[in-house]
Formats: sequence, C-alpha cells, structure tokens
Amino acid sequence: MKIGTWNVRSLYRAGSLKAAARELVRYKLGVVGVQEVRWDKVGTVRAEDYDFFYGKGNENHQLGTGFFVHRTIVSALTRVEFVNDRLSYIVLRDRWRNIIDVNVHAPSEEKSDEAKDSFYEELEQVFDQFHKISYENVTRRL
Repeated sequence: MKIGTWNVRSLYRAGSLKAAARELVRYKLGVVGVQEVRWDKVGTVRAEDYDFFYGKGNENHQLGTGFFVHRTIVSALTRVEFVNDRLSYIVLRDRWRNIIDVNVHAPSEEKSDEAKDSFYEELEQVFDQFHKISYENVTRRL
C-alpha cells in the first residue's frame, strides 16, 4: 500500500475534487492525507476510485484536512477522527496491528507563539492515545 500526503491548497473550486482523485489514480496511491481542503463540514464523498473523508474546516473556507482512501482498502478503515481544522487521523486494521495515519497542517512561522504552543500540545495529546489505539481489537482477532 502506498501512502502519501498533499497540500491541495483548495478543493473548494468546482471540479477540483475529481481532478485530485484522477491524479491519485495515476500514482496508484492507497491512502492520501490532504491539507487545506477548505470545506466547512464533516462527511464522506465518492471520488473516482476513492472515498474522500473530510472535516473540520471553518465557515470562511480555510484550512481543513481530509483523507482519500482507495476503495480496495476502505474496508480496513476502523476509525476516522478530525481533531480540529489542522489535525486528523485514520486507523486501518492490519492482520497483526493497526496502522495509524496522521494528517497534520502545522501553524506557520507568522502565527503567534500561543497558537503554535496550543497546536503542539493538542498534537501531543493525540499521540499519547496512539499506543492504546495501535493494539485495540488486535487481541480480539487472534
């Protein structure tokens, strides 16, 4: 499975979702985390050979993250979490463990120190959960 990341700069333009999905098909990627989706709701939509999970943008159509998951592996998806407009993750079930794919759009240098500190504190809290997530349900499958 090939995993990638892409700052799409915006999927808020007509036809941009389909254009992005066509590019992913060309590169034969299984999972792609995208940043700056710029959609203001949480949901799932079908795009070419992918299910696109998106969430937590804002009403000004800024930020937001999402995941393209190829239809052949979407059945392995056990969790999709949108923590905020800059941070999300998915959990994929594997035979012996879970695979956690984190999607992060960090604040840039011009943001305030308080905003950056707050972001990295929240990121650390999310990472603290991963040890538990990586092994949950695995013992039940054995």
